[in-house]
Amino acid sequence: MIRHIRAFIERIRLDSGYRKKIRDLEKLTGIPIYRPRLYLKALRHRSILAENRMMPTDSYEQLEFIGDAVLDLVASEIIFHHYPDADEGFMTQLRSRMVKGEMLAILARKIQLMHFLELGERVKNQGVEESDSVLADSFEALVGAVFQDHGYGKTREFVMGLYERYVVLEELVTTRDNYKSILLEKVQANKKGAPVYNIVKETGPGHLKSFVVEVVVDDTVLGTGTGKNKKKAEQAAAQAALRSFLSK
Repeated sequence: MIRHIRAFIERIRLDSGYRKKIRDLEKLTGIPIYRPRLYLKALRHRSILAENRMMPTDSYEQLEFIGDAVLDLVASEIIFHHYPDADEGFMTQLRSRMVKGEMLAILARKIQLMHFLELGERVKNQGVEESDSVLADSFEALVGAVFQDHGYGKTREFVMGLYERYVVLEELVTTRDNYKSILLEKVQANKKGAPVYNIVKETGPGHLKSFVVEVVVDDTVLGTGTGKNKKKAEQAAAQAALRSFLSK
């Protein structure tokens, strides 16, 4: 009872726009929200902080850290249940595929999370809310908020429900996701030179670096990708290059 009263008081202190966002989020996720400010924080992009003189910890990044750990645990449980006789190497590789950014972005899109993100004015209408990295980070933060609000049991139920609804584990098991290796095979089969990866942009402070990498084959840029480190950016660039191959 006390928890419900506190939740009611916290909610009526929000402006009408935020109250509507919380109600819509409850409908979307099927989760009752007792600490609405947690969820607003989970959906707040760092671009808004300077404009509103907020603290560095007022964006989704802290909750993203917690959500990342929770997702690892839930994914491990799912794998352990579905593949009880699998070895550690298989389970580790499958878990990596289940919690990688592209997969989390897919889940975020399935629940329309992009419509709930709060962005700074300077990045609005630039497609930031549609990027895989932002969607994946905000999804992790949402999971972190559910964990802080409800504990592990409810969070586990929420995450498992999404994986059961939207992810076919058997397909993930057979998926090849080393895009650099696949691209190399493709260009060699087409008697082209080996792909060259160039860093074209590097932004952010040391702990929040972002890299933009382009992949060049025979002096032609085939794809560009962004990532939190060089390896992820290179994989994203290779994936983009493979799309261009498939579209020809």
